[in-house]
Amino acid sequence: MIELDDMRLFRALGVSRSLAAAARLLNLTPPAVTVRLQRLEERLGVRLAVREARGISLTDEGQRLHQEANELLERIEAIPSRVSGEMGSATGNLRIVAPFGFGRAHIAPLVRDLHRAHPKLTISLALSDSPLTAAAGADVVVSIGNIKASSWVGHYLAPNERYLCASPAFARRLRKLAHPSELAQYECLCLRENDEDVTRLRFMQAETEGQTAARAVTIRMSGALSSNDGTVISDWALDGLGIIERSEWDAARLIASGKLVRVLPAWRLEPAPVMALLPTRHGVSSRQRVFLDAAKQAFDPAPWRREGRG
Repeated sequence: MIELDDMRLFRALGVSRSLAAAARLLNLTPPAVTVRLQRLEERLGVRLAVREARGISLTDEGQRLHQEANELLERIEAIPSRVSGEMGSATGNLRIVAPFGFGRAHIAPLVRDLHRAHPKLTISLALSDSPLTAAAGADVVVSIGNIKASSWVGHYLAPNERYLCASPAFARRLRKLAHPSELAQYECLCLRENDEDVTRLRFMQAETEGQTAARAVTIRMSGALSSNDGTVISDWALDGLGIIERSEWDAARLIASGKLVRVLPAWRLEPAPVMALLPTRHGVSSRQRVFLDAAKQAFDPAPWRREGRG
């Protein structure tokens, strides 16, 4: 039997890079988190997470449980505001910070519709190439991928895989490319986000029937061209200048149209789910709740999956 504490455990694990970070979110010790995770895996009879020296990552079963936990806890935590009737009368100021590309494409239309539904709610949308750096005073930070900062609590909004891509012309040069370690032989276009100096990618080989998945492989992408703007590196890739790593939300339409093709499709990158980060563990305000509910509705199903996937 799964209990609410198990759901809270998995919500924390899903937005943390390590057991220690999840423990801080839950006000527990790392050994206590490890024991609770092991007991949950024993009860369910499946492996939910892979523990490594560099951190923790969820298995496919763990990703599904993380999504279920988020949805269940979202409904439970919304009960007070729904019962009190606050949901229909949102007022005050709501400050949202989001990444440039995703913010323009998906959060700006969401804010527009939110304003129409709640005209008394004042909304400020700030776009940044490093949302957490610009997060001071924010009510909600929209993040692509899991977070390192334990002072924020993540609320799952939508699935988002990560792909290696290149133009069809460039991809024809990659016919012998079979393993991530061989990427160093080819031009890579690097996105420098969140003040990071290097781009490291962690690959897992896709499991096939009768074959055990290989261990994770971590490689550093490097190249002569880099930018902090995802649109710029996508344009360079379309021009045939190299290989890029892009989120599904951005790459799916380009892959579906044939402008980009996937590279190393037999290898899977760690997913980067779309998350709404709130600055405290307790007390979701009615304004934050209005945003969370609107975002979950807008991203169910995810627009990039409605438009077609590569």
